[in-house]
Amino acid sequence: MANWNDLNPFSKRESHSSGAVTTYKVLTLLTWLLSLVVSVYYTVNEPHDGYTIRRRIWDQNDLYRTAFTLNREITSIYWVVLFILQAGYICHLFSANTDIVHAAASVGSHFIMNNLFHFAFVMLFVRSHFHWAELILILNFFNLSSLYFRHNTYPRFIHTPVAAGPLAWTFVAIYWNGALMIPHPAHLVPRIFGNIFIWAILVYGLFFIFIYKDYTMGFSLSVLSASLGVAQFGHQVVALQWIFAFIIMAILFIFTLIVAVPAWTGRDFSWRRAPPADQERAPLLAE
Repeated sequence: MANWNDLNPFSKRESHSSGAVTTYKVLTLLTWLLSLVVSVYYTVNEPHDGYTIRRRIWDQNDLYRTAFTLNREITSIYWVVLFILQAGYICHLFSANTDIVHAAASVGSHFIMNNLFHFAFVMLFVRSHFHWAELILILNFFNLSSLYFRHNTYPRFIHTPVAAGPLAWTFVAIYWNGALMIPHPAHLVPRIFGNIFIWAILVYGLFFIFIYKDYTMGFSLSVLSASLGVAQFGHQVVALQWIFAFIIMAILFIFTLIVAVPAWTGRDFSWRRAPPADQERAPLLAE
């Protein structure tokens, strides 16, 4: 009987066969192109099938004003950069360095699933199937969370486009799309709940910054918080949501820099202060 780990595409492996690497190359490239094409197409065009309200991605965003409406320009830039970084990740599957190929292939199954989930989400979102779209986002959130917690030690050029960037977006998109599911999302009660749930972005971002010292998650969530703040300010100046969004953006960005600068300069950073040298030697001297 075959070992389950050999059949499970998400299990960790010490090495990958040439056939498995070839499969990852093909499926990763095809699903990424599928994700890219559907995103670009429905940014420009609206669907013409079905009987529900059918609109382009950002027309849906602007049609229903909620406490989590995003700014189309900032979010589009976020996705353009993310797609470019993902293209770089795919190129590493074709590297001559076997260690890089192994690292890229190790996260390939989760990345392929992410692309398929993103394709399904966009197809449902533009056709106003928000409840089904929410289910897809939640499933992808579990997929990307599993990827993150099991493979968080790989280089940034793999970690950022495959794990951190998509996971940060999926977390925010759950609230973005979830607010659209609610009847009358612009009314007082949904907006009050929005004022509360927005702080989950801060808690989520600080968790990765403090526990994993992951400045890529902090920066991604700060950009998406800025997108939220700009959209809310443009819609309703006298409100709390845009103020909260900019506060969250500022806090995440500051802590991101605190972690990122030592990492960029090659210094080790710890949230705990190291004990003085004489205290470290005291037990030895006592002996």
